Amino acid sequence: MTVYLHGTGIIPFGRYPDRTLEDLAVPAAADALAEAAATPDGIDATYCGNVYGGMLPAHRIAARLGLTGRPAYNVEAACSSSAVALHLAVSAIRAGQLETALVIGVEQLSVFGRGTLRLNADDPEIAEGLTMPAAYAMRAQRYLAQTGAVVEDLAAVSVKNHANGALNPDAQFRRPTPLDEVLGSRPVADPLTLLQCCGSGDGAAAVVVSARPPDPAIWPRTVRVAASVVSSGSTGPHDLSREPLTERVATQAYTEAGLGPSDLGVVELHDAFTIAELLYYEALGLCGYGEAPGLLRDGVTERSGRHPVNAGGGLLARGHPLGATGVAQVVEVTRHLAGRSDIPGRGTLAHRPDAGLTHCTGGGISGYDHAVCTVHILTAT
Repeated sequence: MTVYLHGTGIIPFGRYPDRTLEDLAVPAAADALAEAAATPDGIDATYCGNVYGGMLPAHRIAARLGLTGRPAYNVEAACSSSAVALHLAVSAIRAGQLETALVIGVEQLSVFGRGTLRLNADDPEIAEGLTMPAAYAMRAQRYLAQTGAVVEDLAAVSVKNHANGALNPDAQFRRPTPLDEVLGSRPVADPLTLLQCCGSGDGAAAVVVSARPPDPAIWPRTVRVAASVVSSGSTGPHDLSREPLTERVATQAYTEAGLGPSDLGVVELHDAFTIAELLYYEALGLCGYGEAPGLLRDGVTERSGRHPVNAGGGLLARGHPLGATGVAQVVEVTRHLAGRSDIPGRGTLAHRPDAGLTHCTGGGISGYDHAVCTVHILTAT
């Protein structure tokens, strides 16, 4: 069964310590419902991806939206939480269990102050002092040693994504950052500097998905979910300069969609740190091993390139409120595919895309290469 995108909503990402989780989620969800011209009676279930929001965020948000008396699902999968929530909603629609669902991603990290996020104290790697920046710094060191890439290649990712974020009114960080500023920013974990690490903050995004085709008067182009794939990763020794989980999930998604990397006109991937974007270029099949820096230098992943990557600024510039990220990526890609000229601030790509991919991982410690990876492929006609 085909699943269609009917509505999208997102709030500007930032820091809102004086608001509640529901205060963040409701405006994004209301915008998605309004864009879909959906009434509460037309929503069969609510799905919510969230990590640190406490008990039953889906139910609390649904109550504010008048969506009680029907299923509400709470999904936690670290940074991939709302991407997994969307996968579950798509799977339920495909199985004929429901017709239309509201999927929300929301997070409020400002309540924890600033700095790196708290992780499971009983994780043996955390107990030894490992942090997420340190884990990605080791990946960066390994990649540089294996491929001959240089630190300027890492910093160039930040330059590109912050330039894109400057065009996005919903981005948390809306200022271009030149290469010398990125390299000269505060060291965090060698070779990564502050501007090569995503910031923490608050945000919410939402989509309405349905088995019914959307109203063509609302959507100039029809956007479909062509593939939705989730998998856990592997434990044990692994090459830090490669991303086998993403490669495996992307391969499954391409097969499901009947498409390949060359068909992608827009990509939103999990650039929590600059090295991650380069690793994922290769894992997603946009280029071969060790070729990611050249792909970036040649402008292929710029907004004007053949495969624009993180046109909304990515996690580095849009921000990374964990539970909101997966759906925020889908909102970004959907709006580019749909050609919604009435939605301001997104900017136009050099070429109108017909297919796009979103990619979100979660849980990169705990002995896993990554604990979970979610890939969605969307197409438009």
